[in-house]
Amino acid sequence: MCPMLCMEVIPVPVPAEIKAGDTVQWIEPAQVDLLGAAATSATWTFTTYLRTNTASEGATVAGTARSDGGWDMAISATTTEAFNAGDWFWQSVISSGATKITVGSGMLLVQPSLIYAGSPGAFNGQSQAEQDLAAVQAAIRAIISGGAKQYTIGSRSFTKLELSQLMQREAQLKAIVARERAAEKVAQGLGNPGNLFVRFS
Repeated sequence: MCPMLCMEVIPVPVPAEIKAGDTVQWIEPAQVDLLGAAATSATWTFTTYLRTNTASEGATVAGTARSDGGWDMAISATTTEAFNAGDWFWQSVISSGATKITVGSGMLLVQPSLIYAGSPGAFNGQSQAEQDLAAVQAAIRAIISGGAKQYTIGSRSFTKLELSQLMQREAQLKAIVARERAAEKVAQGLGNPGNLFVRFS
């Protein structure tokens, strides 16, 4: 049994979201090899590879051995500062000699940093759904006001006869944006604005 002063170390998984320019840290526990034997930091190395769809952009994170057999993982702020915002993919591999075993993989979201030096440049923090919603609403206003016989969004042009399609797309995007904002409030610990509470007196 663990003594009173003994503290259990709980592994911290690869974060699902990071901010460019931040230091990122997590803990990987000891693993198991292909034969079911313990694979610890005493004889195995742990490496996490990160890549995105931008050419020549990625990062390699080498684990540091822990006394409990796991690994401390860290990405420096200098490294993440160069990360492009968007979806990144990761794969974790343990290796011992010529043996390599993938022990995990997934995706993380890199959020852009708002840190700047000198004069700040323009920044658009809207999600893609929010940007699309603004474009659709601008098209609806332009067509209804008679200011344009047709309106182009991306590679497609809409006419007044297709106004119903635009309004349908507007409704879809409003629902997506509402879900995104609700999820953001939950992540910030502000609760879900969609929850309805009733108090009985």
